[in-house]
Amino acid sequence: MMDYSASRRRAEAAEAGLELTEPVSLASIQAHLEESNGRAIIIKPIQGTPTDKVCGLWFGLDDVDLILHAPAASEVHRQQIVLHEFAHIILRHEQEDLSNDYAKVFFPDLAPGRVVSALKRTDFFDELEVTAEILADRLASRIRRSNPRPDAQPGNFGAIFG
Repeated sequence: MMDYSASRRRAEAAEAGLELTEPVSLASIQAHLEESNGRAIIIKPIQGTPTDKVCGLWFGLDDVDLILHAPAASEVHRQQIVLHEFAHIILRHEQEDLSNDYAKVFFPDLAPGRVVSALKRTDFFDELEVTAEILADRLASRIRRSNPRPDAQPGNFGAIFG
């Protein structure tokens, strides 16, 4: 049985440790992570993933971090997928070494050896995934509080979710 309170505590501590300055946005979190980790982060949509279960992927290339996301129904959904991958970076979840065959599935045109690691998931309800999603939710909440939308009235779900 998973201890959700421990995951919440880890996510809260990770958020506090970021020391983000207001206003917080997806771009400002990305810039903060790039600065603190000394690596660029590239975010790109991916079409035709090998499995329909893929929402987001974090790959460590030899010189950058690459986040790929499935097409999203709205900008808010896209942001949540990217924030979840950012959360794995923030929480320093370990990536696994990748075989050239696995890398070719996602990067058929990239030279072997450029894609060196990835966070591969086998269970979406394990502690790492739950903690990452809690942190992503907390970051999304910070973004919403930093950038209030005047048209986002209670019950105005179209303005909130696109």
